[in-house]
Amino acid sequence: MPTISDAITKDHRELEHYYNEVVNNSGNHDHQQRYGNQFTWELARHSVGEELVVYPAFEKHLGAKGKEMAEHDRKEHHQVKELLKVFQGMKSTDEDYVAKLKEIWGPLSKHMKEEEEGDMPALEDKLSSAQGQSESMATAFSYTKAFVPSRSHPSAGEHPPFETVMGLLTAPIDHIADLFRKFPQETISPNPSTK
Repeated sequence: MPTISDAITKDHRELEHYYNEVVNNSGNHDHQQRYGNQFTWELARHSVGEELVVYPAFEKHLGAKGKEMAEHDRKEHHQVKELLKVFQGMKSTDEDYVAKLKEIWGPLSKHMKEEEEGDMPALEDKLSSAQGQSESMATAFSYTKAFVPSRSHPSAGEHPPFETVMGLLTAPIDHIADLFRKFPQETISPNPSTK
């Protein structure tokens, strides 16, 4: 079974793939729109999943340092959510579509690197004493992503329980709207229960 670090890293690599599909296919607006939608869908769900599952684990298992890490990461998430909110409303034919995605990618790639190289190894070290806890957390992270919004809603905040309530209210609306958005051919329609 994958660990929570495996699950987080897998999502990061998917986001990187979707980003590259948009940036490296200039002129193919349909392709860019599909992968831009996929990027938004995955990033929105990933961010909220971390905020509801991973960051509380930082606080629980890593003490004062974990609280500091969680707050730092929440602030970075908020910045990215604000940028994503603008991007998700754009069309790939908009002149600054790729530029806006690159603006998101700057702080996002830095954040992902910090998580992979510092935050997650520190958490895994603490979880290693309880067999299966990291794997259980990975499962919870996966399930959580099935019920959260698939678009950016920065006004919902980054702290449970308010974020949880807002997410449960907005997620069904986002999921219905996703049925009418274009996504890459290999995903007929993103189905949160399969990711």
